Amino acid sequence: MLKNFSNEEKSWMMYDWANSAYSSIITAAVLPIFFKSMTRAAGVSPNIADSYWGYGTAIASIIIAIMAPILGAIGDYKDMKMRLFKVFLAIGILSTAALAVTDNWQLILGIYMITIIGFSGANIFYDAFLVDVTTEERMDRVSSYGYALGYIGGSTIPFMASIALIMFGESIGISTILATQISFILTALWWVFFSVPMIKNVKQVHFMAHEPRLVLKSLKRLKKTFMDVKRYRSIFMFLLAYFFYIDGVGTIIRMSTVYGDSIGIGSETMLLALMVIQIVAFPCAIVFGRLAERFGSSKMILSGMLIYMVICVLGYRMTTALEFWGIALLVASAQGGIQAISRSHYGKMIPKDKANEFFGIYDIFGKFSAIMGPTLFAVFSQLTGNSRFGVLSVMLQFTLGAAIFIIAERINKKTIPVKAEAL
Repeated sequence: MLKNFSNEEKSWMMYDWANSAYSSIITAAVLPIFFKSMTRAAGVSPNIADSYWGYGTAIASIIIAIMAPILGAIGDYKDMKMRLFKVFLAIGILSTAALAVTDNWQLILGIYMITIIGFSGANIFYDAFLVDVTTEERMDRVSSYGYALGYIGGSTIPFMASIALIMFGESIGISTILATQISFILTALWWVFFSVPMIKNVKQVHFMAHEPRLVLKSLKRLKKTFMDVKRYRSIFMFLLAYFFYIDGVGTIIRMSTVYGDSIGIGSETMLLALMVIQIVAFPCAIVFGRLAERFGSSKMILSGMLIYMVICVLGYRMTTALEFWGIALLVASAQGGIQAISRSHYGKMIPKDKANEFFGIYDIFGKFSAIMGPTLFAVFSQLTGNSRFGVLSVMLQFTLGAAIFIIAERINKKTIPVKAEAL
């Protein structure tokens, strides 16, 4: 499968294999269900627990969003990209392992917020390394194969092991709580082990030379980039659209299991469906990449948004486990593809020697949208007393994202991606 990729490309893609265990177990499935079970035991109502989860996610996202562009600008200097990547990797792995030491729901929520900072901070630099490991012509394929590897390996293997332990652990004397905590340790171990190729083989090719007062110079350079919107107009138009549509994707990932629990979908059904998502998403991510090479990344991003609009309509009306399965399959068809193509689409637009700075900005748009979605979901759920109305706020994000993306295409009067040097 990977024989036509370079060693650097394969090592970079393996980090998707490494950190996807976090995405499936901590973000999407096991931890949210564990959190809901602990809040239920403490007498917290389901919709209020959903709100706490949404607010916690939003606060952590605010922290990393504020840090992201500054960290990205610093990371553009020689050797800084990998150093900062390692720092946030360590934060993410250690805090993930720390989830295994408590069953107090408030402490679980606090540690989860730290894991978001570590995971998201490391991803700023991981995404930025895409411009160092491959060429513009190969970015769509490398990015989509990275997501595909994450789904088939990083998500599926540790996820299946964790689910098997949780579902059948009692037969060998392991309680459900202990089995869940073991899954958090497994996630941390998987993450650190398969990050080794990335650390060992990926090098920063595009960089700026070190200069005095590095942090201050980084801040000034960042300010100049934000002020120079006219020069980078196509990039900022794309980022505005991305801000809205990636909000919907992230909100569905973070809130799907707590929402399913609130409307009565059983935990076992949700866990099995989420496992199937990882398997089905593997070929779908690759297909998305191939179609982007043939039809263009813009058309595939719009296609992904359309699929998610259908998902929102079906999610609002969902009442049965069978409907949950149908929605899960639709998510699998678009989730990896829209994220992978967005990453490579953006990577082809930006100046390569400022990749970290621009991916830091990319991350701030993504993280602030991650604040909006869970917060709107939480507010709608809390005010109405019904989590279904939170789904309507997600639908709004995709609608706005698609509209802005289409307007951006017409304004620029040229096919996206556009090279920053040509602006």
